[in-house]
Amino acid sequence: MKKKVLAALLTTAMVSSVLVGCGSQPASAPAGDDTAAEAPAADDTAAEAPAASGDVIKVGIINNDPNESGYRTANDKSMKEMFTAANGYEASFAYSLKNDEQISAAQKFIQDGVDYLLLSAADTAGWDSVLKDAQDAGIKVILFDRTIDAPDSLYEASIVSDMAKEGETAVTWLKGQNLEEYNIIHIQGVMGSAAQKGRSGALDAQVAAEANWNLVTQQTAEWNAEKAQQIVQSVIDAGTSFNVIYAENDDMAKGAVAALDKANISHGVGKDVIVMGYDCNKWALEELLAGNWNYDGQCNPFQASYIDDIIKKLEAGETLSEKVIIMDEKGFDATTITQEDVDTYGI
Repeated sequence: MKKKVLAALLTTAMVSSVLVGCGSQPASAPAGDDTAAEAPAADDTAAEAPAASGDVIKVGIINNDPNESGYRTANDKSMKEMFTAANGYEASFAYSLKNDEQISAAQKFIQDGVDYLLLSAADTAGWDSVLKDAQDAGIKVILFDRTIDAPDSLYEASIVSDMAKEGETAVTWLKGQNLEEYNIIHIQGVMGSAAQKGRSGALDAQVAAEANWNLVTQQTAEWNAEKAQQIVQSVIDAGTSFNVIYAENDDMAKGAVAALDKANISHGVGKDVIVMGYDCNKWALEELLAGNWNYDGQCNPFQASYIDDIIKKLEAGETLSEKVIIMDEKGFDATTITQEDVDTYGI
């Protein structure tokens, strides 16, 4: 690939990115062992360049641990299916749930001279310096899945879910249940992540505004089912009353339900405890269909095709029409969900 020639061309041409309609669906599934992300695991063999091709595009992909959730597994799978030698890419992958390890991986990719740095940040803060280094090296940055707190001049495009809207949609649904009192166990994802901020923010605002909305506990389970189960079990053991589980992904909702089942506490449609999750794993939507859960918020993990489209436009010297692409997402209610919804939107 003729990177140096294109770099000058694209720097002036590129202002923002393409707004593309969303395919749908996200995912957050079985929570993995968080020790898997203690060091950013690099996989440099996922997509080797075809021999004797001068047009191969080198990409460095920094993602969260694929074992973090069903959503992340689906997200990583779609990236590996897209960024292959057959599609003209030489791809290297690095994984971590820790921002400092992701930043170290980014620095290595910059040293390796990738053409594009694709980033799903573990935390929204701390990226300015390394992204400026990438820009100075002529490397183009594309964000996916998560936003960051950095000037948009440091990246070409951002293909993301609107996490704040996800939270607002879920909280609006919960408000519509018209409970006399809301006593909520709030199980948060990894603190500081865009998903956690958006999904927590809407609930925090509602609790602050309404006298009959109470947080029984608010703790992070870091997307992990076992940690979520422990949080709920501790509330049960303390004898504290609650009637809502608001879990920020499906795996944590699953862990919460395990604690309810162990204590013989009923949950789901018309039962003692409302159960809410996010990500629309197929198995989670099946829980809604069976009436065991009440709500699941969609989060779309399939950004790879959008990134490929953006790269093709940049390589052709095109100016992108929009900087931010927001994935189209919805929420599902157990009383209205259908098998077709499960088959269409489940991941």
